[in-house]
Amino acid sequence: MADVNIHSLKALAVFKTLYEAGSASQAARTLGITQSGVSRSLSQLEHNLGLQLFLREKNRLVATPEAKELYEEILRLMGNIEELRHSVLALKEFGTSRLRIAAIPGLSFGFVPRLVAGLLASHPSVSASLDMLSSHEVQMAVESSHADIGFVTLPVASPVLRVEPWLETEAVCLLPGGHPLAKRASIEVADLAEQHVVISNQPSLGNNPLLELIAQHGVHIAGKTEANIGTIAALVANRVGITVMNPITAKDQLAPHDEVVMRPFAPAMAFRFGLVYRDNWKHARVLDFVRDRGRALLAEY
Repeated sequence: MADVNIHSLKALAVFKTLYEAGSASQAARTLGITQSGVSRSLSQLEHNLGLQLFLREKNRLVATPEAKELYEEILRLMGNIEELRHSVLALKEFGTSRLRIAAIPGLSFGFVPRLVAGLLASHPSVSASLDMLSSHEVQMAVESSHADIGFVTLPVASPVLRVEPWLETEAVCLLPGGHPLAKRASIEVADLAEQHVVISNQPSLGNNPLLELIAQHGVHIAGKTEANIGTIAALVANRVGITVMNPITAKDQLAPHDEVVMRPFAPAMAFRFGLVYRDNWKHARVLDFVRDRGRALLAEY
């Protein structure tokens, strides 16, 4: 019956070298042992596993199909061991070997990816994943342990999550270059009269803060285009219309060649963002990095 123990693990290491070297003499030189030691180890391994790994033909060893499969399994095992080594390094440094992040779209086009890049650049032993979800979905993902930390739109109420307010920004107006309103230092809601606006395609248009503001001030717009938040800045750049949005998302989406101008908007529309995590993560050392790196990135905006 096949038996893999500490001795056969040592024999597997000899087998791997023998398989790669192609001869017992070369394997012996590589391992720094005698040729008879290599042959003895191979015989013991074949006996323990109940497999013939090499055919002996005219003073040379020919690997069997079983040997090829065993060699591939050993390579997979070595890969797992290397992953384990990286995991242990990450555990020693951060208390976790992986970080699963869920983030709202507004922060997922530049801010959070840059945060992840900084984490992996300085701590390559940590693995990371990033999911872009709605704020409510981010909250549910962290509550259910499908994500470790989440970036959400505030306010958030949860009996199981810790909520850290991170920042508050005021909306800006994006206009195509050359648009008549682009000459103004700031844009007011009344200036949107008879303009075509680009808005995010939220599940309910009744929850769109820009449309609510327009309705409250009795402003009549020429029309609207609903779009995924990731395409709004590009639509403005292509002269589809004008929009009002969170400045972090706007700056992350705009390309250097985009002919788009950004102006302050009144009355103020506030956007508040926060970090959420479960209570058992409150002492996780990786959170300190996320906070420090996040503050540094926010200063650049």
